[in-house]
Amino acid sequence: MKENRRTFLKEVAGCGSGLLLAARAAAAADWKTQVGLELFTVRDLLPNDYEGTLAKVAEIGYKEVEPATDYAKLDAKQFRALLDRYGLSAPTTHVGASEGPDLEKQLEGFQIMGIRYTEIRGGGGGGAQGARGRGAAGAAPAGGARGEEAVKRTAQQINQHGQIARKFGMKMLIHNHTQEFEPIEGSKLRPYDILLAETDPAVVAMQLDIGWASVAGQNILEMFRKNPGRYELWHVKDATGLKSADPKLTPNQRRQATSLVPVGLGDVDYKTIFANAELAGMKHFCIEQDNANAWGDSLAAARVSYQNLVKMLS
Repeated sequence: MKENRRTFLKEVAGCGSGLLLAARAAAAADWKTQVGLELFTVRDLLPNDYEGTLAKVAEIGYKEVEPATDYAKLDAKQFRALLDRYGLSAPTTHVGASEGPDLEKQLEGFQIMGIRYTEIRGGGGGGAQGARGRGAAGAAPAGGARGEEAVKRTAQQINQHGQIARKFGMKMLIHNHTQEFEPIEGSKLRPYDILLAETDPAVVAMQLDIGWASVAGQNILEMFRKNPGRYELWHVKDATGLKSADPKLTPNQRRQATSLVPVGLGDVDYKTIFANAELAGMKHFCIEQDNANAWGDSLAAARVSYQNLVKMLS
C-alpha cells in the first residue's frame, strides 16, 4: 500500500540515523527540473539589462527566479509576460508588498505574476521587515536583541498579513540570516525559535536559508526532524570554513569566519539535505550567492552553482 505523506513524516521524524533515507535519494533527482535562482545573486547586472540577464539565467537552465530588487519597472502583466518569454516562473519574491490602502491591489498584481509566497512590509509589531541583506528579510528583529515580546508581536503581525495574503492564494514567508539564531538578551530563546513557534503554518512558510543557518552552526537535518513540513522554501547557499569554525563563536561571529562560494564548492552537504526534502516539506528552492559579483562574474558563479547542484541531484 502506498504510504501517505503524513505517515511518512511521522515515521521519519521518529527515526534517528534513518533520517538519511537512501531510498529517498532517488526522489531528489526530480528537483533538478525546477532549480531556481535568487536574483540577488546577479543584482549587479539587472539595472543595465534586466531582460538580457533573465535570458542568460534561463539559458543556464534555471526554471524559477526570486525577484530581489524590483520588477524591471514593469507592471504585473508585463513582468509575467517577461517571465513567460524565457520559460521562467517566480513563485516567491523578496520584493514584498507594503502595508497601506493599496495592499490588496499589490497582492492582485503578485497573483498575476504567479507569486505564491511573499512578504508584507510595515505595520509595526516589532518591525515587519529589514532591508534586503541587512537584518532578517522575513521580519526577525536585527541582532535578536529586542526581547521576546517584540518578536512575538512580529510573529502575530506576520500571521495577520498571512490571512490577507491567503485571499490571493499566497502565504507569507520568513527568511533568515545568522542573527535570528543569536540568543535574545536575558532569554534562552532565539528570535527564530519564537517565529517558528508563534506563526501559523497555514498562512506562513519558513524560507530556510540553509547556507546562513549552516554558518550559524545549525544542524539542518535536525531542524527538519524537529519541525517536519515547516520548511516549504529553501535558499540554497554554500560556504567554506564551516568545518574549521570555532564552536565557541556566536552565529554572527561565525559569519565573519566563513566565506560564501558557489554551491558545491563549500562545506554544506546538499546531496543529503535534498534527500530529506519531503521531510522538510520543501516545495520551492533557489540558489543564492550574495557575493557572486565579488567572487568574479556573477553569471558564471550562478552557472557553476547550477551545474554542481544538478550533478548532485542526478
